[in-house]
Amino acid sequence: MENCNPFDDDKAVCCVLINDEQQYSLWPEALAVPDGWRIAFGPSVRTHCAEWLEKHWRDMRPHSLRLHDVTVAKQEAAGV
Repeated sequence: MENCNPFDDDKAVCCVLINDEQQYSLWPEALAVPDGWRIAFGPSVRTHCAEWLEKHWRDMRPHSLRLHDVTVAKQEAAGV
């Protein structure tokens, strides 16, 4: 029997994880959720999780960087 990497198994049941920086990860349900992450969606089949990610993860930048960029844009608009 050939071992399959759980991250490459298209038939695996997965979850979508999120961390405090609002970054996501497609994660096999059979594996423990790593520290600093929590389940945002699932468990479900991999294709449903991938569709959920496509719909919900619009900006791959970490949350702290998005906040920084908004602050800089406001300062530039104010001429600071």
